[in-house]
Amino acid sequence: MFNLVGVTKAYAKAAGVEGITLSVAPARVTVLIGPSGSGKSTLIRLMAGLIRPDAGQITFEGTPLTEISVQLLRRHMGYVIQEGGLFPHITARRNVSLMARYLRWPPQRIEARLNDLVVLMQLPPQTLEQLPGELSGGQRQRVSLMRALMLAPDVLLLDEPLGALDPMIRYDLQQDLHRIFQQLHQTVVLVTHDLGEAAYLGDTLVLLRDGKMIQQGTPAELIGHPVSTFVERFVRAQRSPLDLVNNT
Repeated sequence: MFNLVGVTKAYAKAAGVEGITLSVAPARVTVLIGPSGSGKSTLIRLMAGLIRPDAGQITFEGTPLTEISVQLLRRHMGYVIQEGGLFPHITARRNVSLMARYLRWPPQRIEARLNDLVVLMQLPPQTLEQLPGELSGGQRQRVSLMRALMLAPDVLLLDEPLGALDPMIRYDLQQDLHRIFQQLHQTVVLVTHDLGEAAYLGDTLVLLRDGKMIQQGTPAELIGHPVSTFVERFVRAQRSPLDLVNNT
């Protein structure tokens, strides 16, 4: 799917990445995790072709991601940012179908795909007729996911899609995402700072620190076999409320 070799991106004041070599397996969920400023969002933006690396190479399904190839390759990627990125002046229906209409899909095909996605996301059909500002935070993020899935992409790139939601809505969406990933056998790259979320949704976790990859492995490997004291501290810092109660 994705193959990154020696990828570096530097900024003067923002988080970058340095010398990242990483392969993203198909039909699996790869989670980029780490503290703020570790380079997670930079890395996923590089995969999406939104920014170019200073050094190294990124290939997607065997094709180098370049300024020339990126426009075509991006049609095979679904991308969701933290706030959803919906256009506020058009309905949810038009937001979701934007690229399909640009690519001149027949109306019947668009409608059939919309119906499938409404069922998949468990949204009331009338939600599609509302503006983003009329929807709840959870509904907006479901619509954003529908838009990302509209063209049946080969990979979903999700940059902290649940970060702005309150805990109860976030929990519900975590359940939905887990079900959808399993149902679609979807290749996913997900950014989160929450280890519990990463462990629940992810097959492979990639822990970053200061733009460098510190450890890669299954959730059990990171938790049970940390390679450094930083990994140990990062895991210990992710305490759940139950841990706090049990230790009082």
